[in-house]
Amino acid sequence: MIADPPLSGIRIVSVEQYGAGPWASMYLADMGAEVIKIEAPQGGDSSRASGPHHLGANDSQFFQTFNLGKKSVALDLRTDEGRAVFRRLAVTADAVMNNMRGDQPGKIGLDYAALGGLKPSLVCVHLSGYGRSGERAAWPAYDYLMQAEAGFLHLTGEPDGPPTRMGLSIVDYLTGITTAFALTAALFGAARTGKGRDVDVTLYDVAVHQLSYPATWYLNEGDETLRRPRSGHPAVVPTEVFPTADGHVFIMCVLPKFWEALCAAVGMPELVTDARFATPLDRFRNRNVLAGMLDGALKEHPTQHWMARLAGKVPVAPVLTVAQALDNPYLAATGGIQSLDHPARTGFRALSSPIRVDGERATARPAPALGADTDAVLAGAGLEAAEIAGLRARGIIG
Repeated sequence: MIADPPLSGIRIVSVEQYGAGPWASMYLADMGAEVIKIEAPQGGDSSRASGPHHLGANDSQFFQTFNLGKKSVALDLRTDEGRAVFRRLAVTADAVMNNMRGDQPGKIGLDYAALGGLKPSLVCVHLSGYGRSGERAAWPAYDYLMQAEAGFLHLTGEPDGPPTRMGLSIVDYLTGITTAFALTAALFGAARTGKGRDVDVTLYDVAVHQLSYPATWYLNEGDETLRRPRSGHPAVVPTEVFPTADGHVFIMCVLPKFWEALCAAVGMPELVTDARFATPLDRFRNRNVLAGMLDGALKEHPTQHWMARLAGKVPVAPVLTVAQALDNPYLAATGGIQSLDHPARTGFRALSSPIRVDGERATARPAPALGADTDAVLAGAGLEAAEIAGLRARGIIG
């Protein structure tokens, strides 16, 4: 448990649902921010209904994955009255965040133009598919579409296979983390200057930005990076998947010392002085011959043998299934899984925050029931009990 979370005292009101936005705000909640999740009274975040594993009515394990440690306010922003309530709540916050379609924040009044006059220091953060302006502002957007258009599918899989997406919604997660950083940076600026601002992050921009050095190579040399067999690195050899007697390992000889250590470990020290493999460029040009020779040696023993022999000397990892990865004793030993007392399931297990502060990980609370904090949060924003009751009677809040 973090004794003094770095974002303690920061309040973030987030109009969010499903993936990237909730992923961003959960990082902020882990760091101690009070995250108030705004949901529609009728059903709330759509991920509450995402299967196949549910936790009673209006909750699911998918929803829990993205919303630990938050509060929920059920508020209908489609109405003038609901938006008026939102403005009163925004004044109590340090930042307002949303992951709506790009054309929506301006219409609903979630941007700095609408809210900055009420609180000049307010930071307004917008996570969308393609941004709040331009020909795609109104387009719906999802992770897999970004992987497709940004070239990820072209880079993933075997060279002779079909275009293949990454196994996880990696663009959602990277965009969420980027948004959490952008929001925190903007908060720092607002604390320094007293002036808030709009901050925009898009799935598309983040996806393209992740092309990194293949983009640099193409933009400057016209060199288009292609898939390598066995998930190999486009330039460094040997850096790829190798078969063992009972599975596979991934080996990365990115430095000469690792190459030399690998040759010694597999009982082929003569490869170090072999003219075909003398330099990184030689190994790259003769990579298929080299892979065949290493395959023969590595297939002689099981994965655990090679892990014991190479670990700490050569960068190596076993190729695990998802089940094996989550049952990995190392994950348990490092505190990578936490246990929560969910109302519908005592001992509900979830992954721990990857961030340690003073050596400690954050301890999360279960994600909230829909509207669990509506009354308390609105009362804290100055609404009287009778006013709250009237809003509920008219269906503005849930």
